[in-house]
Amino acid sequence: MANSTKDFIIEQLKERIDKFSPEKKEQSFGKVIEVGDGIAKVSGISEAMMSEMLEFKTKTESVYGVVLNLEEDGVGAIVLGDSSLISEGDEVLCLNRILEVPVGEDLIGRVVDPLGKALDNQGDIAQEKFYPIEKIAPGVINRESVKEPVQTGIKAIDAIIPIGRGQRELIIGDRQIGKTAIAIDTIINQKGKNLKCVYVAIGQKESKIAGIVSKLKESGAMEYTTVVLAGASDPASMLYIAPYTGCAIAEYFLDKGEDVLVIYDDLSKHAASYREISLLLRRPPGREAYPGDVFYLHSRLLERACKLNKDHGGGSITALPIIETQAGDVSAYIPTNVISITDGQIYLEPDLFYQGNRPAVNAGLSVSRVGSSAQIKAMKKVAGKMRLEAAQYRELAAFAQFGSDLDEETKKKLERGKRLYEIFKQEQYNPISVSKQVLIFYALINGFCDDVPVDKISQFEAGLFDFADLDKKTLEQIENKAELDEEMEKAISHLINEYKATLDYLS
Repeated sequence: MANSTKDFIIEQLKERIDKFSPEKKEQSFGKVIEVGDGIAKVSGISEAMMSEMLEFKTKTESVYGVVLNLEEDGVGAIVLGDSSLISEGDEVLCLNRILEVPVGEDLIGRVVDPLGKALDNQGDIAQEKFYPIEKIAPGVINRESVKEPVQTGIKAIDAIIPIGRGQRELIIGDRQIGKTAIAIDTIINQKGKNLKCVYVAIGQKESKIAGIVSKLKESGAMEYTTVVLAGASDPASMLYIAPYTGCAIAEYFLDKGEDVLVIYDDLSKHAASYREISLLLRRPPGREAYPGDVFYLHSRLLERACKLNKDHGGGSITALPIIETQAGDVSAYIPTNVISITDGQIYLEPDLFYQGNRPAVNAGLSVSRVGSSAQIKAMKKVAGKMRLEAAQYRELAAFAQFGSDLDEETKKKLERGKRLYEIFKQEQYNPISVSKQVLIFYALINGFCDDVPVDKISQFEAGLFDFADLDKKTLEQIENKAELDEEMEKAISHLINEYKATLDYLS
């Protein structure tokens, strides 16, 4: 019995040996020669590619990194995790793949880190499809001109600095004057407009982002939004890859022919994290200690925002990068770089903010290079002269301080300008539909507000919107017709006159 069992085992082993065919598998190994501050120098992997993923075999767990410097005697890599776990002499394995992140429908409504791991305690995210974080932007032949609007719900922006689907519009200004507020209001306003949103928080306090996510949930905006968070306490490597991760998530929806809005908040901190990494990797410092390729850092990211033509799916990525200035200096290095990459900028001015004009949009320095192409025809008609009037008012108001002897035309322009700036004032988290915006702007430019006291303008506006809501017919016509013909203008004038007849302070 024992012999038969023994023979059977021998036969089985022989059979397995006969069937065995060795596979050739090449793997590139190296060793850590130096580590610290989130940077590792590795020798022995001279075949490594730029942006290739590395696996550091530490005593406790595997830590991942990315090749960023190709040197004669090894590579310089950034560590995507806790670099304190890595020791000199640890084994490093090349993974033969460029850094990629999970993408897909499961990311909608979630808060993730730059590697696609969940941060919101709602369970793991299914990782079925991966996209590289770096990708060549679509060529000119694949694109078409920007012509569909992205309604922000902010009157000052939709009227005079319109944003289109596929545009890159910079939001720039000093700290704490409402840059993020504009971005969040824009996300909230996309409800029901078939536009996915990706909000990338770079170096922000986690408590601040928790507040933003809470507000987005309250407004029902998380149903179509993904938040990518690289917090203020995260290593510079995470801050560096965060915007590229956000862009890769957006490109998944772009490839499906959908429209996406991506907000990078903010690229000043992104540039600072890249500077930190570059200096630690001993790259030569240039102006303000930034490396020489800091322009390329942002251009290769923002050029991926586009409007594709119908042959390539017809999707779009709209980018709203945010840049923080120091004491309003838009001529500094990083601000001028990003201004030259984007299709216009929304400049927030501290003086306007402290005077109570919120959002503090400066109509003179703000510009949209897409312009009225990204507006519905009704808005185009009423907003045509408003940008000029808004800019002229600031100049005239400054001039009027020095002399009281003004002609009637100048006085009239000043009075209308005061009312315009009152209308531009808007509470946070209160986006306004385009039909209501057309209604109040029509009232302003056609003189219906001239007899309304300046301190009553906001009351007049709120009342007009409530009055229009009683019978939504006119608002629906503006929204659906999208053009102000004679019949439409008569209907709007009739509505405004009916409303004014109910006001006590005008009788």
